[in-house]
Amino acid sequence: MEQGARILVVDDDANIVQLIADIFEDEHEVLFALNGESAGRIADTTRPDLVLMDVVMPGMDGFETCARFKENQKTAHIPIIFLTSMDCPDDETRGLKLGAVDYITKPINPAVLKQRVRTHLDLYQARQRLAAQNKSLMEAARMRDEVEHIMRHDLKSPLTAMTGLPDILLMDDNLTTEQRETLQLMNEQGRRMLDMINMSLTLLKIEYGDYEPVLEKLDILALLRNTTSELSQLAKQYGVSCRLLVNGNQPDSQDQVNILSEDLLCRSIFDNIYKNAIEASPRGQVVSISIFTGPRTCVYIENKGEVPQDIRDNFFDKFVTQGKVGGTGLGSYSSRLAARALQGDIELDTSTPGQTTICVFLPGVS
Repeated sequence: MEQGARILVVDDDANIVQLIADIFEDEHEVLFALNGESAGRIADTTRPDLVLMDVVMPGMDGFETCARFKENQKTAHIPIIFLTSMDCPDDETRGLKLGAVDYITKPINPAVLKQRVRTHLDLYQARQRLAAQNKSLMEAARMRDEVEHIMRHDLKSPLTAMTGLPDILLMDDNLTTEQRETLQLMNEQGRRMLDMINMSLTLLKIEYGDYEPVLEKLDILALLRNTTSELSQLAKQYGVSCRLLVNGNQPDSQDQVNILSEDLLCRSIFDNIYKNAIEASPRGQVVSISIFTGPRTCVYIENKGEVPQDIRDNFFDKFVTQGKVGGTGLGSYSSRLAARALQGDIELDTSTPGQTTICVFLPGVS
């Protein structure tokens, strides 16, 4: 239970009010009201965490006061414990139906009162935390829907239309070589941006448990060849070369390695990992991609250079940038998210000094 709760005591007996104030003086703030009318005004302005209310009071009794509390949106959520010298089951039933959470009989036993108050404050505070969490979740869901709408309609729809234009323009036989290359580059980059938007939408669904991948036979070797080709300019920029092996050997051009996966998620995983390996490698080094087949296909991406010691334990956490300037900290996180959605996993291996290995495990084809 959190310390420093605010308790409102409603009783026309000043001795009872003083007794309760003495019981809780070291733990909670105690407010008091001598009748139901003033109790309502005090509760409206101070918002107590719990109310201890006498049943028998002059004017408006405890039952009527309780009913008014529950009718008022500002005070309806506040737990009310009745204090009564009456031992009447019907009155207890009436009070509970009105919304009271408990009854304590007079004369008051301090130990019993403290325990009951502690229990109901714990419950009240737990409900408050749950309500706050629900509000946060609803707000997050609303924001997610807005982001998805923006990405799907404000970004994806116009971009889809734009990526079709280069194909139309490329049909012109009078284009120069430079114009044709520029249009092809525009086409490739546009489709890559579409893939990024689609992947972002998919990752949002995975994070919220709304995505069920469709696993189909996929040639992981062809996918990795395509990945290395697409990132060849980046590798050239960093002065890094790539070596692709299957079971320790150089694959032939007609070789295939089939797995059960989903193309978009799988491409996203290896785009992120290979790009990170290139950017982390010293100039003149080789990034090695090794595929090992079996019931579970294993892909190891190795590069020279070490992941800083202080981020190894949370390497796959969200927003961990691995020390890269301008990094978002989403690449490794989204790769693990995607791998696990594909019934696989991904691990970081730093056991070899001066080297980093990312191990990706995906279901093979039986």
